[in-house]
Amino acid sequence: MRISKLFQGAFALGLAATLAGCAGDTSLEGPAVPLGDFKLGYAIVVTENAQKIGPSREASPDEWKELLTRDLEQRFGRYDGDKFYHIAVNLDGYALAVPGIPVVLSPKSATVVSVTIWDDAAGGKINEEPNQITVLESLSGGTILGSGYTKSREEQMANLSRNTAKLIEDWIVENRLEWFGEDGTGLAKLRTGAAPESEGPVLDDALEATDGAADTTSDN
Repeated sequence: MRISKLFQGAFALGLAATLAGCAGDTSLEGPAVPLGDFKLGYAIVVTENAQKIGPSREASPDEWKELLTRDLEQRFGRYDGDKFYHIAVNLDGYALAVPGIPVVLSPKSATVVSVTIWDDAAGGKINEEPNQITVLESLSGGTILGSGYTKSREEQMANLSRNTAKLIEDWIVENRLEWFGEDGTGLAKLRTGAAPESEGPVLDDALEATDGAADTTSDN
């Protein structure tokens, strides 16, 4: 999906907080919000066409893919409902803050992702249009003036990846009753261990659609 010049300008000026979501507590401790019959099939992550937004440190597509896949599987692999669903994520863009002028122009780190949920049994998308989410790094004493001063590139990426997975979960939670059923019978249960494997035929469609979204982002 396209990243507007408004987003690019906002990140460059360090004003992305007015446009982006904050993940809050990203801990995996404690019970998860029930997600009805949700069970993770695959976390499908496409990163090849991500745009750098404003001044940014470099990060490779493989690095982003490894981090985002890991954090999605850790977060959503906790659920053990009765049906497989796939989460397809396209990384549209990112900014890894570099040192700037304190307070006024110190840039923030952020990611922009487009997300689609696929129902394995039904063989199609739950949300027809990808949901674009803009994610900021967590605020702390080390990031309030810009993490380019205090955090390494790897620390910035790890922070953003965790926050991205959490905000995707928040969005899914908002739609859980419509998408995954009422609380009660078939309730998703918190569990430990890796995400289950899925052999559903919808996987190829999800991969193709997510790759197509990435190509559209690149063209724009």
